[in-house]
Amino acid sequence: MTKQARMQVPLLDLKAQYAPLRTEIEAAIREVCDSQAFVLGPKVEELERRVAAYCGARHGIGVSSGTDALLVALMALEIGPGDEVITTPYSFFATAGVVARLGARPVFCDVEADTLNIDAAAVADFLATGCRREGDALVNKATGGRVRVLMPVHLFGQTADMDRLMALAQRHGLAVVEDAAQAIGSRTASGGQAGSIGAIGCLSFFPSKNLGAFGDGGMCLTNDTALAERLRILRVHGGKPKYYHAVIGGNFRLDALQAAVLLVKLGQLDAWTDARQRNAERYDRAFAGAAVGRPVARAGNRHIYNQYVIRVADRDGLRRHLADSQVGTEIYYPVPLHLQACFSSLGHAAGDFPVAEAAAQDSLALPVYPELDTAQLDYVAQCVLDYTGT
Repeated sequence: MTKQARMQVPLLDLKAQYAPLRTEIEAAIREVCDSQAFVLGPKVEELERRVAAYCGARHGIGVSSGTDALLVALMALEIGPGDEVITTPYSFFATAGVVARLGARPVFCDVEADTLNIDAAAVADFLATGCRREGDALVNKATGGRVRVLMPVHLFGQTADMDRLMALAQRHGLAVVEDAAQAIGSRTASGGQAGSIGAIGCLSFFPSKNLGAFGDGGMCLTNDTALAERLRILRVHGGKPKYYHAVIGGNFRLDALQAAVLLVKLGQLDAWTDARQRNAERYDRAFAGAAVGRPVARAGNRHIYNQYVIRVADRDGLRRHLADSQVGTEIYYPVPLHLQACFSSLGHAAGDFPVAEAAAQDSLALPVYPELDTAQLDYVAQCVLDYTGT
């Protein structure tokens, strides 16, 4: 690779994404403004239909954020005090945060060393050795809590090992909630589409996501008609009909303005994914044989590269070098969830989940957004190689 001229490459450039869509997006926003229908309504219903179809699910329920999608999903499954949810320690805070907000307990299982998704073998071991049956309940031997949900995260744009995880869940009577916030459009090798495999799938439309709104937004996906109806009721304070409340819900409604923007962007999503995949391939070629750990895309999986995350021994030094070279980066995630101060009551210590802890020390996300040109990609790769000495 030849030496590249110095340039500025941000981690993400939403202005470059917006520019060619400006006219269409502004027209869509004006349509909503002219209608003066701002909360739920026809635009949200259209988005729900189209996103559900895109993800292979029967129902879509638009909600106020990806976090609220996870929260209302667990509410729909009646998760609360005394219940436990198996999940990963290597994810955005919301994954475990929503469990705790409901008074339930997150139970962490370590991640795979290559994909950094939750390790099905670790889940199987916990279920086999850490749990016992008490009638219909699966009980955590250490805590006495009822283990009721398995919540895998499809990290960085690649599905977890859902074939094995679904088999485990079925065997042990667990509901599966997919945290697909980073994975819209990703698929397993067997054809399962992220968000439509478990009981409920949860999407985020945060602006930095592959399909991003102009603010917060999210969606729950399900193939279960009864669950879909319960989710719709819960997102409007549990009221049906209006002002009559059989259950307590929350204000989890999606705005029509966000739906209008997302409907425009949805038509570009596959092209953007193709570009992200090409960018990832260019990085892969550049780093082949170098002292740089590349993302592992499982054979047959459709990886959408919400992030392109490398692993290097001196991650913090490399990040400083890239910042000096005007290359944007991010650390996903510097502190595993089991070591967060707010979860100290769970009793975990350093060393409990060594794979996740290692990833927190050596992983770094590079720019991979669709609008990058080859000169920018080559510049980023060269800066990495200059620092790693390869």
